[in-house]
Amino acid sequence: MFRLTLFLMTFCGGIAATIQPSVNARLAQKIGVIESACVSFAVGTIVLLIIALSGGGSFKGLYDAEWWELTGGFLGAFFVVITTLVVPRIGTTGTMVLIIAAQLIVGMLMDHFGLFGFRGVAIDLKRLAGVGLLGAGIVLILKS
Repeated sequence: MFRLTLFLMTFCGGIAATIQPSVNARLAQKIGVIESACVSFAVGTIVLLIIALSGGGSFKGLYDAEWWELTGGFLGAFFVVITTLVVPRIGTTGTMVLIIAAQLIVGMLMDHFGLFGFRGVAIDLKRLAGVGLLGAGIVLILKS
């Protein structure tokens, strides 16, 4: 049951990640790309603070964090701004398949080298073939 829950949560995250750039792009038409990203992060920050603080969360360990562990916000802001700019120009599907391609390549390399202290998963022929097939699908989608 736990694996199914993780699968469903991840699938829902994928849905949200697909919808978010279009929502942000529509708002950007009214207020600008950077301003839209600011609103997106402000609303998200408020929601997360409410959830964290109402659940008894604590930020005490923040003082022990390495500097690079704090770059997630920058990476998220970069992602939001880029997708907000790109979706109106190449569409949601084109944007998502390019994101997926980048995620597959970088994810496979991160797994292979065990980056960020996570368990390493070696690149093998099956993984390369899987990524290759997905890459072929991406090309077909972008060519249509």
